[in-house]
Amino acid sequence: MTATATPATASTTATSTAAPATPGSVTAGDARPGALRALARHRGRLIGAGAVLGLVLGSLLLGGGSWPAALGVDLSGPLERVGDWIVDNRDGHPLFLYFLGHVSNAVVVSVRAVYLLLLALGWAGVTAAAGLVAWRVAGVRLALTSVAAFAVCGLLGMWVPTMQTLALMVVAVAASVLVGGLLGLAAGLSDRMHRVLRPVLDTMQVLPAFAYLLPVVLVFGIGVPAAVLATVVYAAPPMARLTALGLRGADAGVVEAATSLGATGRQRLLTARLPLARKELLLGLNQTIMMALGMAVIASVIGAGGLGDRVYQALASVDVGAALAAGVPIVLLAIVLDRVTAAAGERLGAAPAARSRLGWALALAVTVAVAVAGRLADRLSWPDGWTVDTAEPVNRAVDWMTAHLYSGVPVVGGTADWAARFTAWVLNPLRDGLQWLPWWAVLLTVGALALLIGTWRTALTAVLAMAAIGVLGVWGPALDTLSQVLAAVAVTLLLGFALGVAAARSSRLGRALRPVLDVFQTMPQFVYLIPVVALFGVGRAPAVAAAVVYALPAVVRITAQGVRAVDPAALESSRSLGATGRQQLLQVQLPLARPALLLAVNQGVVLVLAVVVIGGLVGGGALGYDAVFGLAQGDLATGLVAGAAIVCLGLMLDRVTQPTQRRDPAGKGA
Repeated sequence: MTATATPATASTTATSTAAPATPGSVTAGDARPGALRALARHRGRLIGAGAVLGLVLGSLLLGGGSWPAALGVDLSGPLERVGDWIVDNRDGHPLFLYFLGHVSNAVVVSVRAVYLLLLALGWAGVTAAAGLVAWRVAGVRLALTSVAAFAVCGLLGMWVPTMQTLALMVVAVAASVLVGGLLGLAAGLSDRMHRVLRPVLDTMQVLPAFAYLLPVVLVFGIGVPAAVLATVVYAAPPMARLTALGLRGADAGVVEAATSLGATGRQRLLTARLPLARKELLLGLNQTIMMALGMAVIASVIGAGGLGDRVYQALASVDVGAALAAGVPIVLLAIVLDRVTAAAGERLGAAPAARSRLGWALALAVTVAVAVAGRLADRLSWPDGWTVDTAEPVNRAVDWMTAHLYSGVPVVGGTADWAARFTAWVLNPLRDGLQWLPWWAVLLTVGALALLIGTWRTALTAVLAMAAIGVLGVWGPALDTLSQVLAAVAVTLLLGFALGVAAARSSRLGRALRPVLDVFQTMPQFVYLIPVVALFGVGRAPAVAAAVVYALPAVVRITAQGVRAVDPAALESSRSLGATGRQQLLQVQLPLARPALLLAVNQGVVLVLAVVVIGGLVGGGALGYDAVFGLAQGDLATGLVAGAAIVCLGLMLDRVTQPTQRRDPAGKGA
């Protein structure tokens, strides 16, 4: 039998009969990938050399100086005309009469209905309902915690403000879930909508609340509707993102099976995609609740009332005790709602408990019975004799700290001395150095840093975001804000990495830190801003301290989680090779936890930037002051321009601190 060569065999034969390659040579097909791999290996050196060359050429061709005035755009005129048009037409234009007016009325009616329901249940009925719901969802321990949390709200004399805040939050969270769910549904089912909505959601999350409070107040006026809608803008993005994530991550096999059974698109959504995304949906609800409560104080500036208004009034009078008494119920509400929704998420997908419906019916019956008993006994409101005054002892403690720690401490000096030294040795040189750099050098540095950890698209986005700040005409204030952010991030990462690593390596320390981190993460910025000012005075240093306190919990949590998640087999292998605990940490755990550490850096930057506006209230100046000034004076141009600049600054910092996956020459992700 004669063998016949196939085309593939012939090709192989032709290749094998070609002249053999000499040592060290490469074929034409391998030359280009080899060169690309060589470039990839020396990528950092090439970018550094290019940056140095750019600095030399820039100094010769462009010189120095701040952002050129010729490249700026003055938006004050158009924005002022928009504000004037809104004020002039708010009472007569059809857009306000037949759409926005109905939205405002619906919000007012909804909040009032929920508030009246809470008042009708009385303090006993609300407390019983909270405990019974927690019992059905998470067990006896969380039920007792919920009852104790609502009891503390009453003991602090904050029952009525707590109910006002709870009514506002119920409506705001419901609207946020509805809006965020619809946006997430669109993004989850359409790639085009996902690409369109991503920058919109980024802007909604990064834009400081004070910046968009002003246009909301212009449209709806001061009151509950403006507060609710501002909260929705702030709290809806997490629901949208997680809904889209859950829908896009649904098991393709299950969806394909539903399709093969003849299910329509609507049936696939209701019977396959949404059930598979239940955990993401509940996590979105959890995050929406947390962010809505975080807006409680800021929304009080435009007439939200409730606990936030009490905190804001205490801030105006520098009454730390009153601020703490109003801030503690916000923290307790956040902790209870966080634990209940988290427990509900863990139970999803588990086998239903026996007589579950009977248990919920019993809980409802007990709640109604307790509420009726309270009404018959005429005990709907919290008894005045059951309150405890904590403001006076807290203020005495703050006065003692101010008197003994603010100045005159031997050897180490007082907190005022620390603030002055930090300002003189860190903040001032950093600000002056950034403002001394030529504008093109700043853009070049930003582009080089973004290119080092990302792609050319990442670098282009970062450079354009920074250039937009110059075009808006706030280059100097933006660099001042950037200096504060960089200093606060450095302190936050130093403390956060140390505490996170320690908590990951010691379970006892991790358990001890958890409630502390919960309190710091849920406490409104206004509350801890007061003791910070009392200890450090007014200026940029207390603004940095407030930013550190706000961002530190997230960095600690992410770092601890990343270090704990390191493969135990890798640790066991290092131990078998005789590695010490320090060597395991530096050579195994931290390198393997690199993605989590980079995420911690990114979140630290974003959260620090979120407090920039709050820092403007205590002397932080720069963009934060402009945003606050714009809201206080009704100056739409100043407030929105400062807010847009903060968004651009956040976008640039996000791109510079969050690595983007690159592709190697072979086409695989690097």
